[in-house]
Amino acid sequence: MHFMRSRTIVSVVLAYLIPGAGHFMLGRRARAIAYCIIVVALFAIGLAVDGRLDTPRGDLLSLLCTFASVGNGLIYFISHGHENIRSATFEYGTNFIRTAGLMNLLLMLDAFDIAEGRKP
Repeated sequence: MHFMRSRTIVSVVLAYLIPGAGHFMLGRRARAIAYCIIVVALFAIGLAVDGRLDTPRGDLLSLLCTFASVGNGLIYFISHGHENIRSATFEYGTNFIRTAGLMNLLLMLDAFDIAEGRKP
C-alpha cells in the first residue's frame, strides 16, 4: 500500500488554496508564477465582466458548476459576496471564473504528480 508523503499533501493543499503555490513549494518557481498569473487573471476577468460565483441550487448541473467555481481556492471564498447579474456579459464572466477553477484543479493534480515523482 502506498501512502502519500507529507510533502505531497502540503503541495496539493497549497496548490488548491493559492494558484501556483504548490509548484512554488516544489521548486518550480517560473511555472508557479505563470500558473498563478493565468488563474488569477482568468478569475479577475470573470469578475470584471460581472461573472457570478456559483453556489449549489439543488440540481446536478449547479453542483458541477459550483465545483468548478470553488476550484479557484481562496480567491473564490474571498470574493464570495460578488453576485452581479445585471450585466449582459455575466455569462461570459461566469465561464471565465469556472475555467479558472477547473484550471486550478488540474494544477493541483500536476503538483501531486511532481511531488510523487511521477513527472519530472
